[in-house]
Amino acid sequence: MAPDNTSAPSADAHGHAPVGSTEVPGHHAESGGLPQFEFQYWGGQIVWLLVLFAILYVLFARVFVPRFRKVADARAETIAGALDDARRVQAEADAKAEAMKVEIDRARGEARRLVADAQAAAAEQLAGSQAAQDAELAKQIEAAETRIRSMRDGAMSNVKGIAADVASTMVEKLTGKPVTATEARAVQGNA
Repeated sequence: MAPDNTSAPSADAHGHAPVGSTEVPGHHAESGGLPQFEFQYWGGQIVWLLVLFAILYVLFARVFVPRFRKVADARAETIAGALDDARRVQAEADAKAEAMKVEIDRARGEARRLVADAQAAAAEQLAGSQAAQDAELAKQIEAAETRIRSMRDGAMSNVKGIAADVASTMVEKLTGKPVTATEARAVQGNA
């Protein structure tokens, strides 16, 4: 009879599984589980676990951790240095700000003093100018009063003369006789 080609591939004479087969040569589905959980393989797995752990431990302890520590230390030093610089700069800025505040206060005091001096000088100058103007006005008022008195006296003397003329003209019209100069002077003296 001819071999059946439709059946599952089987191992060849040397115990190798055909290509594309999932069968493990020499095993015929005895355990059906993962080889990691079979006790017969645990000894080798534990040895390899310890070897890999030791290699990783040495790599981390000798290479990676020192590099990380260097980076962390460098960063810590940089940060500490930057903080120290910031504190120093802040202290300098505070000192300069305080000095500027003192300088501004001094300048304000000086400005107030200059303003007070200027106001005092202006008030003194104004008072002197006021006194000079008052004296000038007093002279002008005195001169005006003198002119007014002289004009009044002149007007009064004219009024007496006019009054005497009017009186003599009235007497003459009422009496019909002319008034003599002696009588006119006598009337002026009584007035």
